[in-house]
Amino acid sequence: MIHISFPDGNTKSYTPETTVADIAKSISSGLARNLLSATLNGETIAPESPVKVSGAIQFFTWDDPEGKQAFWHSSAHLLAQALVHFYPHLKLTIGPAIKNGFYYDVDLQGASFSEKDFEKVEKRMVETARGKHPFTVYPVSYEEALEKYTTEKNPYKVELIEGLSGQAITFCRHDDFVDLCRGGHVPHTGFIKAVKIMSVAGAYWRADASKNQLTRIYGVSFPKQTVLKDYLEKLELAKERDHRKIGKNLELFAFSQKVGVGLPLWLPKGTEIKYRLETFMRTLQKEMGYEMVSTPHIAQKQLYETSGHYQKYGQDSFQPIQTPNQEEEFMLKPMNCPHHCEIYKTKQRSYRDLPVRYAEFGTVYRYEQSGELNGLTRVRGFTQDDAHIFCTQEQVKAEFKKVIDLVISVFLKLGFNDYKAQISLRSLDDHSKYIGSDAHWEKSEAAIVEACEEKGLKAQKVYGEAAFYGPKLDFMIRDVMDREWQLGTIQVDYNLPDRFGLEYTDEKNQSQTPVMIHRAPFGSLERFIAILLEHTGGLLPLWIHPEPLRILPVSDKFIPYAEKVKETLRSTGLTVFIDGRNEKVSRKVRDAEVQKVMYMCIVGEREERDQSVSLRKHREQEQGSVSLIELSVKINKELKNV
Repeated sequence: MIHISFPDGNTKSYTPETTVADIAKSISSGLARNLLSATLNGETIAPESPVKVSGAIQFFTWDDPEGKQAFWHSSAHLLAQALVHFYPHLKLTIGPAIKNGFYYDVDLQGASFSEKDFEKVEKRMVETARGKHPFTVYPVSYEEALEKYTTEKNPYKVELIEGLSGQAITFCRHDDFVDLCRGGHVPHTGFIKAVKIMSVAGAYWRADASKNQLTRIYGVSFPKQTVLKDYLEKLELAKERDHRKIGKNLELFAFSQKVGVGLPLWLPKGTEIKYRLETFMRTLQKEMGYEMVSTPHIAQKQLYETSGHYQKYGQDSFQPIQTPNQEEEFMLKPMNCPHHCEIYKTKQRSYRDLPVRYAEFGTVYRYEQSGELNGLTRVRGFTQDDAHIFCTQEQVKAEFKKVIDLVISVFLKLGFNDYKAQISLRSLDDHSKYIGSDAHWEKSEAAIVEACEEKGLKAQKVYGEAAFYGPKLDFMIRDVMDREWQLGTIQVDYNLPDRFGLEYTDEKNQSQTPVMIHRAPFGSLERFIAILLEHTGGLLPLWIHPEPLRILPVSDKFIPYAEKVKETLRSTGLTVFIDGRNEKVSRKVRDAEVQKVMYMCIVGEREERDQSVSLRKHREQEQGSVSLIELSVKINKELKNV
């Protein structure tokens, strides 16, 4: 008998050669019906495969990321088959699953492929899928594999095969189509019921500009047509809510080629949003005992060599800055933690001084490839709401739990009510990319797991996703378009304090090394604001809205009264602007709606006589005439109740 354990801790016994699908069916017929993929002892195993050894099994359906990956990987095979049907002379290269769908890179041998060809490929894929052809992975020898693609005169596959010399090689067959593949498919093509070709682009073979340019065809697929319809509707909504479009309409930020790509210029209204978020975080931090610090934008290269960041990320950083002194090399600051370690060292510490909590809105710089830059979500210069807590081993868990509370309170305050947590741990078998001793890693990983359990926070454990210096707890939020974003992060670090020689004196007057907790609820302010703009569609919460109220005089004659209204409301702490353009009030209202102004105050002859305003709220009809005192009380009450 073989013994199989399940994620809930239960164990069952089966006869040898029982298939994964049979095991799923023994749990429930619904699970077996929806099973797309599985792992046994962490290794991907096909549903139809027999289980030959005891171990831990996990099942994946469409609702799991792993299930979607198997689904989209299988769909890439269907795409390749359809392309070969219409372009029999093309050369296939690779076709992986990606975050939202799949692609296949092909050499069309001079043929063309454009949007007009999308529909015929989609139809062919769906027609083939209806045949419910099983995906069968089988081993081949190096010689057999090489012979197949040499005969087909496919230099790309030949190059891939040559790189697999001495390794196991497998092909995958479905219907009459065979491709080089390592596996990880759905049971058969019939699961794939809806397909959409999304776009076509150019791509160099193996991302090398010196090699042949290929045609990359992107697609996405779903188990139901209705799910595809919903996906496409959300894409359209995402286009309307694109933070770059909203940022331009609301005059929040801009980019300049002369300043440099990936370096945002914050305009007055965008700067106001940043300022309000920073003020909000400063207030929370002050209540929790943090002290604000400020560090330079550059530092000597040696600082990042000491921390290990240069060895790990040097290729992704801006190159060292030369000074007139040939022996000096500085770098634009890529992270804040080494600086905070140096601040900690400025004086001797006792256990009575700990925990020490340093916080900084520190701007850092990282050299992202130009092709990866994307509005505010991927930039070369960004501000982190960074903080580092230096504490004793005994304080780690309590401090970690306080940070969990902080992160969740930030999410809820800003309307991110749908969130989940992930404990990112070291790889189980490959420790080469991590620094520090096994003992330190075991302590820090245990602290995170126990803190989550004690807080009642259900967090998924993921191996291989830890930072190079320590494990972390990552928070993912889901926005109104059902997209998942990684935001807040908390990390436990035994290694940087050791590398920087940080110390404190314990109760026995002996020197000890503190533990360091890294923490950033927003992460990057730039990226956070981009996500917030898209989540809200630009209709930001009133307390961080850069223009909560705009006064609209019906003509130039009433601008002096508008100025009086502005000063009266500003004296109560409200941010107020006047639209003094020589335009009809209907145009001013329309423009204010487009720019997501929360409240519009129309002023004319009657309002001046009554010392009032005609109030209108975004997306609502006029709310009638209100006095200036009533208006101030109303909006300030809303601000306090946020």
